[in-house]
Amino acid sequence: MDPLLKASNDWDLATFVAQYGLLFEASPWVAERAWHSRPFRTREELLECMSAIVMEADESLQLELLRAHPELGAKVRMTAESTEEQRGAGLDRLERDEAYIFGRMNAAYRERFGFPFIIAVKGLTADMIADSMQKRMMNTAAEEKTRALREVCRIASFRLEHMGADPAAS
Repeated sequence: MDPLLKASNDWDLATFVAQYGLLFEASPWVAERAWHSRPFRTREELLECMSAIVMEADESLQLELLRAHPELGAKVRMTAESTEEQRGAGLDRLERDEAYIFGRMNAAYRERFGFPFIIAVKGLTADMIADSMQKRMMNTAAEEKTRALREVCRIASFRLEHMGADPAAS
């Protein structure tokens, strides 16, 4: 069995939340709820549980989760996880004109949908992200909220992949 899961199945609530609370941006409530479904046999099972919690949460909690994400390419304070993810996509190195365009697109997206554009940036370039944002602007509000929540779950899956067994090390 995965050493992380073997250990986490025995953790108290506080330790479990300390380890997994960062999977979903500034939303430890997801880990708190998942703790009650232990034991988990695989990381996939844990992620499925947490994703179901997110998808079945009431709309106010879902919107709170979506709004906790930083805008892509923005020079704002964000979690270490988001900083690293954006750095990996080159969003920390945008030229001034690119940063301006991202800023305008982010503002238009937020105005239309009420939350920031969210996409799992792993493996994507700034151009690919901008193209996705333009395409997704055509979605209905309901379609886009569902898409954004799915992207949040993908981000959590990437974060979970990189976790070790020691909650103090993550």
